[in-house]
Amino acid sequence: MTPSPSGPPAPEDATSGGGWPLIDGWARATLSPAGPRLWQTLTHKSACLSCAWGTGGQNGGFRDESGEPLQRCLKSVEAISAELQPAVPQSVFADRDMEELRQLTSAECDRLGRLDRPLILREGRRHYEPLSWDEVHALAAAAFRKPAPERVASYSSGRSSNEAAWLLQLLLRALGSNNLADCSDLCHAPSTVGLSEVFGSGTSNVSLEGLRKADGVVLVGSNAPANHPRLMNELIRLRERGGTVIVINPLLEGGLLRFGSPAFPIRSMLGAGSAIASLFLQPNPGSDVAVFLGLQKALLESGAIAWDFVKAHADGWPELIAQIEGTSWEAITTCCGLSREELAHTASRLAACRAVVFAWAMGITHHANGTDNVRAIANTAVLTGNVGRPGAGAMPIRGHSNVQGFGSMGVTVRLREPMRLALERLLGQPLSPVQGFDTRALIEAADRGVVETLLCLGGNLFGANPDSGQARRALGKIDTIVYLATKPNMGHFHGLGARQTLLLPVFNRFETPHRTTVESGNNWVRLNEPGTSHLRTAQLISEVDFLAELAHRLHGDAPVDWRRLHDVIYVRALIARTVPGYEALASIDESRREFEVAGRVFHQPRFATPNGRAQLATTPLPELTLPQADHFGGLAPGESGLVLSLITARSYGQHNTVVYKAADRTRGMLHRQTILMNPEDIAQSGLTAHGRVHVQGEAGSLTDIEVIPGSIRRGAALMFYPEANVLMRPVIDPDSGTPAFKRVPVLVREQRDARVP
Repeated sequence: MTPSPSGPPAPEDATSGGGWPLIDGWARATLSPAGPRLWQTLTHKSACLSCAWGTGGQNGGFRDESGEPLQRCLKSVEAISAELQPAVPQSVFADRDMEELRQLTSAECDRLGRLDRPLILREGRRHYEPLSWDEVHALAAAAFRKPAPERVASYSSGRSSNEAAWLLQLLLRALGSNNLADCSDLCHAPSTVGLSEVFGSGTSNVSLEGLRKADGVVLVGSNAPANHPRLMNELIRLRERGGTVIVINPLLEGGLLRFGSPAFPIRSMLGAGSAIASLFLQPNPGSDVAVFLGLQKALLESGAIAWDFVKAHADGWPELIAQIEGTSWEAITTCCGLSREELAHTASRLAACRAVVFAWAMGITHHANGTDNVRAIANTAVLTGNVGRPGAGAMPIRGHSNVQGFGSMGVTVRLREPMRLALERLLGQPLSPVQGFDTRALIEAADRGVVETLLCLGGNLFGANPDSGQARRALGKIDTIVYLATKPNMGHFHGLGARQTLLLPVFNRFETPHRTTVESGNNWVRLNEPGTSHLRTAQLISEVDFLAELAHRLHGDAPVDWRRLHDVIYVRALIARTVPGYEALASIDESRREFEVAGRVFHQPRFATPNGRAQLATTPLPELTLPQADHFGGLAPGESGLVLSLITARSYGQHNTVVYKAADRTRGMLHRQTILMNPEDIAQSGLTAHGRVHVQGEAGSLTDIEVIPGSIRRGAALMFYPEANVLMRPVIDPDSGTPAFKRVPVLVREQRDARVP
């Protein structure tokens, strides 16, 4: 059940993660010339810039929501170090034209430094040029005032604050636009939709305190050692108290077998690490519904369904049981590639646990049936009675540090009815009934030429989308694009507006001169104290100030005192009036008391659905066939190659689209132009390990890609995001609008006379 990795060992130990490289990374960063400023920032009372499991806030920079110390990870250090760079030299934009800047990689864009003055790229020009803030405000207001409301849109990331997010959605909704696309549309929207249907709330229903009461965790489609390192400390402690961790992932990630956490320094320095996975299952990519139907079927046949709980607290279970009984073991095992015995053994380990948390990341949501995957997990939690009590529940693992807060603030095309009514009372008018554009709908609309003005609050809209060619073309049809950012990214050079592109520098979280709040993935609201920037002469603006000024210029003084929205305390008072569960925000400036959002964590089996009962639903098995080589143009006579199911993922030295380190030594992928394949697939297809191949997708191709042997399921492969986005056409989950980044059909064929990167 815990397979050994195959193929040659990676430069780091492929059967473990973390350990000395993490400690060494900490040491190199904090003992560098920038170390004192880094330490000062690490201890600043503000939430981590990295994942939604981050620390900070009023407990101090190294503490989590329970007050536990020493909870900063290397990802946090990398994110802060990038923000402490000097300003981009003026010569970069003065001397390099747009064609030169488009040749930069993600890492090279990030290493240019911090943006420190407003810039504009005008139609027909080849260089970004500086302009004043007065010019910025006038141009932005004109760009938003001119078009019809349905032709105005925004895109945002979780880097910003709750206050900025709430202002953004209020500004657009007051204009009459619901086009509030968000990075969550590209990641956890299936979690939000699926959990809302089943439990009436679309976030984690497990708190950190609750997780610490679990004796079982099922972790699906997550590379937590790289993307959510703090979660690993909780898994280590769970194993130490005799608990069970079941990992389900097509790729055998070494850090999910053993992990050396800096929170346990002696073990980490000795290289032993701590055991993580009790069981490790490697199913076919995209077959998660089959995996969970198999677990449900094994539980049913062994008499392990929690019938008293199900009948007392759930609806829809008769139809679900009928589906489980009517689905053959052959259909299940053929789909997922796991045996009946493997699934039955896993189900027995699951049933032996007292309290289980089901956790997942984008390995579950990035599929054409991502919402069904989430429903299948939620169904399993209910059938085993593992929800609505301490130590049990469903826990989507959010990526960006405030991506969940943006949804809470109403930056969504699925605005909940209580908030809609509250906003209408505040504005004194009904909101537009026109359905807004989510992120994929925004790109499609822009490609049709029906979007005139776009405001991007952080993020990398170009780099985060599938089919990079379409994304570049679509953004190029938008008249005006306004980017608010702390550093350059590839989108600022590839995603350019037709008439003008504004690139505007903002304070980051620990520099902002006023207090802000963010929300963790476990529904904990953090308060960030004011700070200062090391860029002493920079012309930076806070996002709240920019949005409040734009709102005032567009809306005047009614029905809201828009100019007063520069006052974040007033903004928080309005949030407390309009966002359900956020009532405590009204007093946070006086109390300095962080809080759990009300109504999200279910301590009792009374859910947020209309009747208080979980709503179970059937989940059909997916069709997982791959096209033949002819679909991609075929193989030449005697040419080696094969069709694979490609998983796109971040490297270990990466956060979202930002690459900190090109090499991923843990997986043995020492540069970005690599493809990880199963050694048996390499041998049987006639390819060679470390040879160069051509990878052809349905939307584009990549050449000079090095083949890396690794412990991945046969028939599957892994490449890095966002570079591999060029390969895939956008296949969308119809229930959530999220693209399928994790099962992309590609033809891999040998490439002769390839250059070595």
